[in-house]
Amino acid sequence: MKNSVLVVAAHPDDEVLGCGGTLLRHVAQGDQVHIMILAEGLTSRAPQRDVKGFQAELDALHQNAQRVAKALGAESIGLFNFPDNRMDHVDLLDVVKVIEGAIDEFSPEIVYTHHAGDVNIDHLQTHNAVVTACRSLPGQSVRELYFFETPSSTEWQMQTSDKVFLPTLYVDIAEVFEKKIKTLELYASEMRDYPHARSYKAVEILARFRGYAAGLEFAEAFSVGRIIR
Repeated sequence: MKNSVLVVAAHPDDEVLGCGGTLLRHVAQGDQVHIMILAEGLTSRAPQRDVKGFQAELDALHQNAQRVAKALGAESIGLFNFPDNRMDHVDLLDVVKVIEGAIDEFSPEIVYTHHAGDVNIDHLQTHNAVVTACRSLPGQSVRELYFFETPSSTEWQMQTSDKVFLPTLYVDIAEVFEKKIKTLELYASEMRDYPHARSYKAVEILARFRGYAAGLEFAEAFSVGRIIR
């Protein structure tokens, strides 16, 4: 049985960093993958939000996101314009409604989004909105809900018991890891030099770390929100 899969990410590049290999595997087995990216990106790099001042860079970043979606084999990508790293100033209901619209349109059985412990406020707002939109109402299509880790956010949170990322699902991405890195190169402007957590080398180290924890060469790890069988 083929599945409809939805990934809800806060920023362009989170979808690849968090679950790019897993999405490639979904596509390889015939599943339909849909991507939502909620925040516009970039504008938090200025003291005040200035969309017009960043318009050229935003256009380029969003074009790269379209290229990434194509490289991953996604059926669709939705790019929204919530304020970058300022989503705590957006009513949660407004975010929920956007996600509910995608759930109504695509009827996903499987949803991936951010972990609740991430230090990035947009990740937290996205997580909370997805959990709300995927609540188990009668007729809800979502049967599986998973939370991914995002380098340069998840590991930067203070690792207290209520914030730590505790994976229980490991996806073998050995066969698609090189393609994940090639896809991530489309977001070169978002990457940094090692030892920054959002560097190609660090991404590889994390994939190897998650891999050997499960007896694999490379893996992506997830905490499980809900599985209904």
